[in-house]
Amino acid sequence: MNLLGQREPEIYGALTLGDINQGLIGEAEKIGVDIECRQSNHEGVLIDWIHDAQGRFAGIVINPGAYTHTSVAIRDAIAATEIPLVEVHLSNIHKREEFRHHSYIAPVAIGQISGFGADSYRLGLWALVKHLALGKAAIAGTHKAGGEGGH
Repeated sequence: MNLLGQREPEIYGALTLGDINQGLIGEAEKIGVDIECRQSNHEGVLIDWIHDAQGRFAGIVINPGAYTHTSVAIRDAIAATEIPLVEVHLSNIHKREEFRHHSYIAPVAIGQISGFGADSYRLGLWALVKHLALGKAAIAGTHKAGGEGGH
């Protein structure tokens, strides 16, 4: 991800990760949420960040890159924290090489967005925020019904 804008721009586009992060920060400000952007090429660092997110963040938007197709460890970290997570990809991984079609992350994510370039991140952020808002509404509705009706 740190080579975005340089590596295979015909697949991943010309924007850098810094460009994408700035766009996400602006989008987050528009919808009134705080975000923190991080990047690492090291699987263990990503796992530590996922673990550290528990109790600090309401959700995660992640582009696991090639780890999507190889990392049971990242999948297990996500499952262990139970933090709502949206998996995003710049390219449509299902239109690419066969080995990219399988995601270890998708079964523990609330959803996957791929193929929309840098907009995949924006769409992922919106999907996560909406999911979290709906979850709060469902919890509030259950609490209200239980309080009024004694169910």
